[in-house]
Amino acid sequence: MSQDLVETTGDGVAVLTMNRPDRLNALSGPMLDAMLEALPRLAADPNVGVVVLTGAGRGFCAGGDVKAMAEGSEMAGDTLEERAQGLRSKMETSRWLHEMPKPTIAMVRGAAAGAGLSLALACDLRVAGDSARFGTAFARVGYSGDFGGSFYLTRLVGTAKARELYFTAEMVDAQQALALGLVNRVVPD
Repeated sequence: MSQDLVETTGDGVAVLTMNRPDRLNALSGPMLDAMLEALPRLAADPNVGVVVLTGAGRGFCAGGDVKAMAEGSEMAGDTLEERAQGLRSKMETSRWLHEMPKPTIAMVRGAAAGAGLSLALACDLRVAGDSARFGTAFARVGYSGDFGGSFYLTRLVGTAKARELYFTAEMVDAQQALALGLVNRVVPD
């Protein structure tokens, strides 16, 4: 397993920790590959009853690694179609989190932005620490939403609010997220 994702299990709980704290756990190819390996395996493991997704350090996940994207080092492939297909295959992580036959919980501290927000929304439950902040972020970097975020967000907060959050890229704190129905509860960090 990649060191970009750390897996621990015990007492029926599997914890997947996105482990790039120096980059606010921005998604990397190796991290997503490790999730795509871990999620089906954990879904089939009779000793695992729940999967918790969290981030190391002060943030949950800042989304895609925009710096690596700008350098062209994040997605493999020579053509635009090859790179797009590579990204689409990585988005299966959201589907696994959402459709897994076991409960999935996002444990969020700090920022959950862009694709990081999408991964949190894909989970069955979201527990936010006091420091949690949520934002679609895509409009800030000129990208459209991915990893299923628009699908999940619309179902949680309604079409009008989802559009507002996508168009403005406004950051929402933990208490606002609770009031909107983005998270199930807020707890001390």
